[in-house]
This record gives sequence, C-alpha cells and structure tokens, in this order.
Amino acid sequence: MDIVIASGKGGTGKTTVATSMALSVPNSVYLDCDVEEPNGHLFLQPDIEKKETVYRSVPEVNCQLCTYCGECARLCEYNALVVLKSQILVFKKMCHSCGVCSYFCPEKAIYEIDEPIGSCRQGVVKPEYIEFVGGSLAIGEMSAVPLIAHVKGHSKRHKVNIIDAPPGTACAMVEAVRDADYCLLVTEPTPFGLHDLKLAVNVLGIIGVPFGVVINKVKDEINLIRDYCNSNEIEICMEIPFDRRLAEAYSKGIPTVKIYPQMRERFRDLIIKIEKSINTISYTAGDVSQKKVRESKEIIRD
Repeated sequence: MDIVIASGKGGTGKTTVATSMALSVPNSVYLDCDVEEPNGHLFLQPDIEKKETVYRSVPEVNCQLCTYCGECARLCEYNALVVLKSQILVFKKMCHSCGVCSYFCPEKAIYEIDEPIGSCRQGVVKPEYIEFVGGSLAIGEMSAVPLIAHVKGHSKRHKVNIIDAPPGTACAMVEAVRDADYCLLVTEPTPFGLHDLKLAVNVLGIIGVPFGVVINKVKDEINLIRDYCNSNEIEICMEIPFDRRLAEAYSKGIPTVKIYPQMRERFRDLIIKIEKSINTISYTAGDVSQKKVRESKEIIRD
C-alpha cells in the first residue's frame, strides 16, 4: 500500500505527518522523495547501510555520423537540442531523458551516456525496524523526477509505504503521487494554505488518485479549510491542534509521536482508515469493470 504525504505549499507539517505515520507502523517503509530538501532523516535518525549514486541518461552526438538534418531538435519537446550548420548544441540540464532523439535519429549518430544526478541512501530505523530510503538531488540539477522515480522503486509491495512528496504541484510532486493508492494532503488553516490546497486538489483530480486532507495547526473553531472541504465533499482525515511543544520539538528534530506517544494510536487509526478507503475504492472500481465487461459481452452478442 503506497500512501503519499503531500502539500500544496511548504511549511504545513508534511514531513511531521509522514514521519509520525512511519513510526506508528513497525516494519513500514519510509521513502523521502522530497529530494531537493530532504529532512526525514533528521527525525527518524536511520542507521545508513548503503549509499549509491543515481544516474540519468543524456544524449551525446557522434559528429562523424551526424548529417545535421535537424530531426532530433524537431522532435525534442524540451528544446534540449539545437542544430546549427555544422554543430549540435546539447543542453543537458533541459533534457528529460526521454530517449526520443537517439531513437529517431536517421543516422544513429546520437547515443546516450549516464550522468550522475544525485544520491540515494538506504538504512533502518530502530527499534521500529522501519526501512528508510532517501534521495538527495545534486546541486545544479534542474529535474528531480528521475531521482524520485528511483527512490519510489524501493517500495515494498506487501508493506505500508509512506512516501514523503515534494511540496507544491510541479512535476516533482506529480511523479511522487503518480500510481499511489492514496494521497494525504497536509494543509494549514490560512488563506495561503487554502489557495495551495485547491491547486493540489485540482492536480490529484486530473491524475485520478484518491485523497483526503489533514489540517495541521488548528487553533480556532472558525476554519476556512474545514469549510472548503465540507462544501466540496472532501474527506478530512485528521485535525492536529496547534501546540507550541510540537513546534519546539520539530525545531530540534524530535518526532511528534515521541512528544505525545498517544498520537501513535491516532496515526495508526489513520492508516487503517485509509486502507479501508482504498479497499472500498478498489471494490467499486471492480464492480464498474465487471459491469463494463458484461455490457461489452451483450454488445458482442447483439
């Protein structure tokens, strides 16, 4: 089960929720996909057992074979290649490693080489024996998507995978959320929090991933996030009250569940609730699929 913890903006408490959920379920897997600013390790303190360099493919041109026809530049959606009269300029930072240029080159003059984009660390959080996987993007790299995909590749099918996504609604967040079973959107009851929550909700609607909301730093009964969710039939999975002790603990790298041990039960119940929701969605989708199959058979018979 893959549960992504995301947020429309930074500073809402996304990593606080993600690490607390991981610590509440022994033998879970925590995947830190916020590779541009990873900080899950500061709270979980894993024993790192392995570190590896992560690479992506970028094009190289064999000028002896190239006829400068311009086909590669024409097909490149990201303008990473510019063909001059007797030279090809490759802007590697703009390349998305799609492989189109090398595949369609009529002279087979373009080949791909591996270029490092960051690192991935793996370890164990004791005594809960949580598997930890975290990526760190190299300075100057434009796209975090390949590294996020690499980190997600370490998820375990028969375990609870907690995926800490990058904040925002750009490509990095989409890559983290894509193919997930469920997404928790962590927000705060402020106008900025509401604005960016709406953006994230729109993205998840397009992707088609089921989601719920966690409202963090709740202080007053009047709550614009709660009003928005209720009016749009969005499930509020949990509300976390504003607490100065939690803010102080966060600044020291202390997880929420270690300040308030009783919170483990709340986060454990949250995961159980999500699992039931996923099963319900899967059952409904199965009914719809069977209905479509029956309708197809009837059409064939007719």
